[in-house]
Amino acid sequence: MRSTIGFDLDQTLIDSSAAIMAAWRAVAEETGVRIDLAQVDSRMGIKLEDEVAYWFPAAAIETAAATYRRHYVALLPRLTTLLPGALASIAAVRNRGQRAAIVTAKHLISAEPSLAAVGLVPDELFTYVHGSEKAEVLTRLAALAYVGDTPADMTAARQAGAVAVGVPTGSFSAAQLREAGADVVFASLQEFPAWYAGLAIDPTEESVADGD
Repeated sequence: MRSTIGFDLDQTLIDSSAAIMAAWRAVAEETGVRIDLAQVDSRMGIKLEDEVAYWFPAAAIETAAATYRRHYVALLPRLTTLLPGALASIAAVRNRGQRAAIVTAKHLISAEPSLAAVGLVPDELFTYVHGSEKAEVLTRLAALAYVGDTPADMTAARQAGAVAVGVPTGSFSAAQLREAGADVVFASLQEFPAWYAGLAIDPTEESVADGD
């Protein structure tokens, strides 16, 4: 039986955009490197080192990433909030006897203090995975569904045979999530609990269908 629901973290469960942008501004100021925050936002969801590579030479990536994380961890306690419906969605999963796993591209160094800042405790936490790496984690978990805010999240869910649930609470529109293969798109996680309660789960065939 598929007993795990996967959730992305940034801009799915938590609003971390203010802390992310503030950290990038601090990196630009400290290093003197011009960083276009609009471009950073357009790629939101990828691993930090992959974003750093757009702005710094290969030899400087590790140092620049460490600089970013230093600023981010210092800024996040006052700039990170739960997104509407996040706690209710986690509770809905647990109330049905299933597990809520967070599968995120965020590094553990940043993920753990982010969760602590908003009082969010997942049943399982998988960090520093993106794209096909997320699909591999979701496959190992036999995840029933994966909830995320990026096209890459939708692709990962589909690759893992999970229901792809999109929320346009990040940098990407509902249309972009649908184009990437989302099975369902909500305006926010506030819509998730009722939908999830209506999912019909077949414990023998490990398949799901929308409930009436």
